[in-house]
Amino acid sequence: MTSQTARHPDRYKWMALSNTTLGMLAAAINGSILLISLPAVFRGIGLKALDPGNVNYLLWAIIGYMIATAVLVVAFGRLGDQFGRARVYSLGFAIFTLASIALSLLPGEGHFAATYLIVVRIIQGIGGALIMANSTAILTDAFPAHQRGTALGINMVAAIGGQFLGLLIGGLLADTNWRLVFWINVPFGLIGTIWAYWQLRDTRPPVSHTIDWAGNISFGLGLVLILTAITYGIQPYGDQVMSWTSPLVLALFALGFVCLGIFVAVELQIARPMLDLSLFRIAPFAYGSMAALFSSIARGGLQFMLIIWLQGIWLPLHGYGFEETPLWSAIFMLPLTAGFLLAGPVSGYLSDKFGGTPFAVGGMVLGAISFVLLLALPADFSYTLFAILLFANGLGSGLFVAPNSTQIMNAVPANERGQASGVRATAMNAGQVLSIGLFFSLMLAGLAASLPQSMEQGLLAQHVPAAVAHQVAGTPPVTSLFAAFLGYNPMGELIPPQVMASLPTANVAALTGHQFFPQLMSEPFKHGLMLAFGFSAILNLLAAAASWRGGARVALELASASGD
Repeated sequence: MTSQTARHPDRYKWMALSNTTLGMLAAAINGSILLISLPAVFRGIGLKALDPGNVNYLLWAIIGYMIATAVLVVAFGRLGDQFGRARVYSLGFAIFTLASIALSLLPGEGHFAATYLIVVRIIQGIGGALIMANSTAILTDAFPAHQRGTALGINMVAAIGGQFLGLLIGGLLADTNWRLVFWINVPFGLIGTIWAYWQLRDTRPPVSHTIDWAGNISFGLGLVLILTAITYGIQPYGDQVMSWTSPLVLALFALGFVCLGIFVAVELQIARPMLDLSLFRIAPFAYGSMAALFSSIARGGLQFMLIIWLQGIWLPLHGYGFEETPLWSAIFMLPLTAGFLLAGPVSGYLSDKFGGTPFAVGGMVLGAISFVLLLALPADFSYTLFAILLFANGLGSGLFVAPNSTQIMNAVPANERGQASGVRATAMNAGQVLSIGLFFSLMLAGLAASLPQSMEQGLLAQHVPAAVAHQVAGTPPVTSLFAAFLGYNPMGELIPPQVMASLPTANVAALTGHQFFPQLMSEPFKHGLMLAFGFSAILNLLAAAASWRGGARVALELASASGD
């Protein structure tokens, strides 16, 4: 511990909390900011988001950052244990800021600009991973045990609340100028980087050991291959709706699991592994990490489904133009953010006083109930009831995150907190990517069951020639899903211009208006939503069960210690 830290431990811990909260907020906002602003960015670089050849650009622009953070946080947490958590964290802030500047200056148009965007977003994700992997460990070192719930609650509100705030910020900025989506990071990044290098100090000496290259490479490669397989799995393959049985996807999965098998074998053999697998023998750590993963997948699914529901169906039906829906969907989701921001710090404070298990379990049960009640809503719902259910879901997530993080971090020895923080961040970030594959697949299955028939009948009713109606209805459902996700009306792009020009004016107005596409999507979407939100409720209950089991083991160990 430095002399400055030793002299002013109270001042240092609050300084560490404020800086790491800023870092987590910036990293989390960037995980979701493009979900809303991507249509404006694609228009700015001259690419049509719905063109089949651009689907890969679209997906990788969204998930490249997520994959980088998911894959690297465990390795970077171990680097923090080895070289100093504050040093590695500060380096992450610097990389994040430089990448933000590079994105702000995005050059060119078309495919080059899209490739540049993806590559630099991945580099930005490397910086974000360095921040996420070490911020929790820095806080756990700085705060005494009786205040960690409060500190981690505030920090996790920034981490998860930032995912929802990113939607709103992306919508607001993209509505003005798409480059502002990237410029917004620069001042905060510069301030955070200078502040971190100037003030943050390691309060514990680093643990010196050689880098586990075999473990790092096999783990990173395995996760990249699996997450890439998920990305390609939701794209069409031949005449199939999705590619889960394609040779490429199967090969990626197989190679990914082989690499992870090699990783486990390597980690069990070396003295100082990248990830000490014996940590998973600590029940509160293992169950807490499991609960974090289940919760993250469910939360990611909620985010994606709400965007599609609002942008593709509800907002157009209520008179909003498709180009306006990204911004307004973020605004109408504010009750979710409000519930989370309200419950997170309060839960952290109360869990320090009364124990975290009731709050973690209760939060996930409340979340499961809200998912079930959301299922009962019609596609064209009453907003008041919708807002109440969103608030309840946010409240449940907010109650969960602080005690869950505290359970994970308190369970491990002090010199292993970096990799524990990395495992927690991996569960959170990998859950986001897994949710894309899982919930898009569930939704595509629901759309494929009835959307083509409904679309063909609807087009024929608007006097579209039968051959054209059949061709448009045969377009892969992923096109309609991405159109709803990005705030597009696909009819103007899927129906050939010469056919559109030959139709009566009233039919053209109907096809390109606010009602036709949302009404086509409503029933098929509701079928897919039943699958998606039903599974989300199950995931929340599994997270509640894991939280209860891990909390019970904590209580048992405390009772044993007091008996001794």
